[in-house]
Amino acid sequence: MSIFPYVYYMISSFKITHDERQIAIYAGMVTSAFAFAEFSSGVVWGRLSDKVGRKPVLITGLAGTGLSMLIFGFAPSLPVALLARALGGLLNGNIGVLQTTVAEMVTVKEHQPRAYTIMPFVWSLGSFLGPALGGALAQPCESYPVFFRRGTVFDKFPFLLPNLVCTAILGGGVVIGILFLEETHGEKKFRRDIGLEAGQWILRRLSGRKSHVEVFGKGGDANLEDRRSLLDEEEEPPGYRTTEGSPRLASTRAHSPVPPQKPLNPNLAMPKAKPRATIKAFTKPVILTIIAYGILAYHTISFEQLMPILLSMPLSHEEPSLPFRFVGGFALSTKTIGFVLSLQGIYSMLAQLFLVPFVLRRFGSLKTFRCVAISYPILYFAVPYLVLFPENLRMVGIYFCLIWKVTAQALAYPANAILLTNAAPSMLVLGAINGIAAATASLCRAFGPTVSGLIHSAGLDKGYSGLAWWVCALVCVIGAVETSWMDETAVGLDISDESDEEAELSEPLMDQLAIESAIAAAGVRSADEDANPNVDNHPRGRAKS
Repeated sequence: MSIFPYVYYMISSFKITHDERQIAIYAGMVTSAFAFAEFSSGVVWGRLSDKVGRKPVLITGLAGTGLSMLIFGFAPSLPVALLARALGGLLNGNIGVLQTTVAEMVTVKEHQPRAYTIMPFVWSLGSFLGPALGGALAQPCESYPVFFRRGTVFDKFPFLLPNLVCTAILGGGVVIGILFLEETHGEKKFRRDIGLEAGQWILRRLSGRKSHVEVFGKGGDANLEDRRSLLDEEEEPPGYRTTEGSPRLASTRAHSPVPPQKPLNPNLAMPKAKPRATIKAFTKPVILTIIAYGILAYHTISFEQLMPILLSMPLSHEEPSLPFRFVGGFALSTKTIGFVLSLQGIYSMLAQLFLVPFVLRRFGSLKTFRCVAISYPILYFAVPYLVLFPENLRMVGIYFCLIWKVTAQALAYPANAILLTNAAPSMLVLGAINGIAAATASLCRAFGPTVSGLIHSAGLDKGYSGLAWWVCALVCVIGAVETSWMDETAVGLDISDESDEEAELSEPLMDQLAIESAIAAAGVRSADEDANPNVDNHPRGRAKS
């Protein structure tokens, strides 16, 4: 987002063309390079997150984005800028992983409207801060000559400063992720997380509290059974769940009279779900929702690309030949463009907090998505005509269209995410579904700016500055028609199989640990007493039958 206010001027500074009509093509290439690379690596990152966990992949994505932005800021030419953007896409596959993370945390359908607005809200925050930083900090030697003098590195690389600031912010995100982000993967979340332990230690030190009672942390084999017992619905006495289930004084850890017991069957300590065939994941509702997601991604990224170009293009003094033949832009500065785009980010955050949950609960995901899809063609058809408004009404028209676009986008993405989650046959295949959906969206985002840039350039040659917008409107019509085939009654997340499997697999674990705990407390080592049914009558607890 931070590159949009100045990408037009950055391409111009490379002096690769003297034809302003070609700048839109190269700007589209810069935007598309990230999405093409993200498409090629999105599925790989999704599969890797299934093997190593969500947290390492998310942190790697942040670090990779920071590295790419640093290279992009120092880019002296278009090839280097393209390489930097492609590197960022290759090292950042977070979209699908984030959606999977949200789905793993939220399994109650009634909570979805609020939960699935979190990621769009954060995206809106970025769309507010990004353009503001990009527009305000680009070309600092011209904007702030007192602080940034000619002949310095910021004069040689006029677009370095916003990328440096964004890299620092991403670095802070990496540190916060290491210290405070919890793993959500069904199996990986039970392993020890040194970074999370360090974050908890820092919080304790900052709060000034010294913990006298110590409960094992978020990871480690010794704490695995304790975490399982805390998640159990019946909340039986922890002493009969695991030998490590009760809080202990820190001074007595090394002198515990009852050493940690291992399960009788080591395979019960980490039950694994039965493998599911991936082909079962892609049912008709899933495929239709992914197609709708791809269409949405194509035209929304095209809007993000075309709008700054329209705002940057010089004014036209040619007489328009209505209804379609006219050219020209608004000739706004990078500061003004950044300010305009930042305002839409502020409104988007407010919409995500207050409007989206209400609308989704009131009308449902599918009906909301259909209404938004129908409104998009009208928006794209109308935007080019803003240049024909009287000068005193142009900014009003710009803000009106941006509010329209932000409202539609704020509603469309959470609605589509909920539809996709509910269409999944099982939570066990949701990771694969989100990976393919993210890859599809990345591919569409890759083609969107490049194709729109080519069409925009061809339209300018013929005197039709709105051609790219109207082609996007046609794509939106296709998307609106496609939603008529989607049926909300055909979707619905069925996690009963998974729940049954987990209950079936975890039940023996609870029995074994309860028996072992009772044996350890009584000091009995006899194998015969492992199966003693009188454990149920123990005065301090009972084992599950």
